[in-house]
Amino acid sequence: MLSRASLRAIRSPPRIVSSTAWTRSMARHNRPNQPQPNQTQNRKPEYSRPPGAPPTKSASYISPNQSNSKLQAPNSSKNQPESSKDALKEDFSRKQDEYEAALFAEDTDAQPSAKDAAEGQSQQPLPDLTQGIPSTIEFELKENSKRDPLNLTEAQEATQTSGGGGRGKGELPASAYVSSSERKRLRFANYMYASFAVFVATGYVFLGRNWETEEEENAHPDAPSGWAIGLMWARAKARLGDQLNYYSEPAFPKLLPNPDPIFERPYTLVLSLEDLLIHSEWSREHGWRMAKRPGVDYFLRYLSQYYELVIFTSQPWAVADPVIRKLDPFHIVTWPLFREATRYEKGEYIKDLSYLNRDLSKVILIDTVPHHAKNQPENAIILKKWEGQVQDKELVSLIPFLEYIHTMNYSDVRKAISSFAGTHIPTEFAKREAVARKRFQEQIEEEQKKKPKHSGLGFLGNALGIKSGGMMVMAEGEQSPAEAFAQGKMLQDQARERGQRNYEALEKEIRENGEKWLKEEAAQEEKMKEEGMKAMKTGFTSWLPGGGGPEPSK
Repeated sequence: MLSRASLRAIRSPPRIVSSTAWTRSMARHNRPNQPQPNQTQNRKPEYSRPPGAPPTKSASYISPNQSNSKLQAPNSSKNQPESSKDALKEDFSRKQDEYEAALFAEDTDAQPSAKDAAEGQSQQPLPDLTQGIPSTIEFELKENSKRDPLNLTEAQEATQTSGGGGRGKGELPASAYVSSSERKRLRFANYMYASFAVFVATGYVFLGRNWETEEEENAHPDAPSGWAIGLMWARAKARLGDQLNYYSEPAFPKLLPNPDPIFERPYTLVLSLEDLLIHSEWSREHGWRMAKRPGVDYFLRYLSQYYELVIFTSQPWAVADPVIRKLDPFHIVTWPLFREATRYEKGEYIKDLSYLNRDLSKVILIDTVPHHAKNQPENAIILKKWEGQVQDKELVSLIPFLEYIHTMNYSDVRKAISSFAGTHIPTEFAKREAVARKRFQEQIEEEQKKKPKHSGLGFLGNALGIKSGGMMVMAEGEQSPAEAFAQGKMLQDQARERGQRNYEALEKEIRENGEKWLKEEAAQEEKMKEEGMKAMKTGFTSWLPGGGGPEPSK
């Protein structure tokens, strides 16, 4: 037969046993599981009762045992007949020794937890909100006063005792807690620091050595030779600066070779390429197209008899060289210079004329970008950019001014350029020339009035067929200065006629022999390519046995 306890367990519905903490909390605070509606509504809140204090006798509460019986009795009554209700009441009312003994033992021994203490403290009297929202400053001040003050001594002691994986710091040295991989890293870092220090010291001594040549010493007057620490530092800075300037300075200290006495011209004319001699533009329909400025051939070929022509562009050699070859196939321009010859400074390319190996008093720069002439603005003539206008004559109109400088043999072209500062040079020069021509005509008329119409020496010379002009030998078809003055021609008029005859002779030579010159140049370039290819193949095969030797004769 089953025991009485087993029968009671089978008859009774499943009972939910709450946790110990929940049971203690319910027992301590006298909270019923499901209070009756009438009790909850009729009971008034006790604002005067302190937190955790037992309720007064007027308030009715239900014990945990009674609440459990009330919760479980209705459920059992639904499934069991009325005759078994008395037995069930008797069973539920009896004490369960095995649960209550343990519960009382835990209640007497256990101390209230921190959570229960916090719950007890949080049960403060509710404020009367009908009088307004109360202030919370009093509560905040109480909470701050309960906190422990900052104790630096205790914090230091806690920090000291917390390291070392639970061990005291005094038991083992600090190096005992460093791993082997960390020691290797520290050792490697020390080696790197020592190597860097040795490298810096060696570099300082090497760069600070005395100058090897007199030319280097003259180029750096602020850092003379000597073994003082300051002088060594100055020489090291100078050498390091020279290495860094390689990327911003022109490729060579002398961009042009020394003048050849046979082909020497008294003046040097430096011309920009983009938007001065040509104009390039890109379109979706045609791609890149380049136009040659009107009169550029006449400008170059006419002034080539007076000036050493140099095209100085800020474009790289690979881009600008094919354009210059197309623009000037007969090499009227003496020297082309590219971006490699410019100075790079603050994101701009500067054309420094001091590297040309020419006297700056005889150099003229014509450009369209002002900052290209940043270092020598007194030598520059800045024109407006040409944008492809077909009727443009700005470039050709500069020829009389440039021709006049050569004719009058100016010792310093910078003075002539500065006299036209702030003006349009072709227009201003034409005005000045008109005024000078008027004065010249007046002087000629006065001299003709003073001189006799015929003289004995002049009559005899004309009879013998001898023209006046002294011992000067004039070219065929050229007038003497006296004859030109007698006809009212100024000196620049005579130079212009002579220059025009030279230009026509050059044009005739190009028309007759231009094609032959181009073919000879192409053949020469092809021959040079073949020789270069042959030398390269010989260099590659020279290390082979029997390779690189002369070809056998056939």
